[in-house]
Amino acid sequence: MKKALFLVLGGIAVLFAIIYAFIYFVTFSDGIRSGELIKISHKGVLVKTWEGEISQGISGAQIFSFSILDKDQEIIEKLQEYQGEYVKVEYVERYATFFW
Repeated sequence: MKKALFLVLGGIAVLFAIIYAFIYFVTFSDGIRSGELIKISHKGVLVKTWEGEISQGISGAQIFSFSILDKDQEIIEKLQEYQGEYVKVEYVERYATFFW
């Protein structure tokens, strides 16, 4: 009985690790987007993340939202400086994201 429980829990742990690795490491697409940088903010209740938005259309109907890693402080400072101006952002899009 203990062996079966151990195998089931081990299998669940391995499955969780595979799903986590897939979500974290596998990319859906990458490229460069350009437009007017309309927002850069540090938001979140429990976990704070840097978020930005680029307007890609004249009316602002096409908004590209993106996140910036906390370790990229130089990029964050440059984006804060260029808010309201035309910028190009290199991005990596993943299949899914974690809530944090």
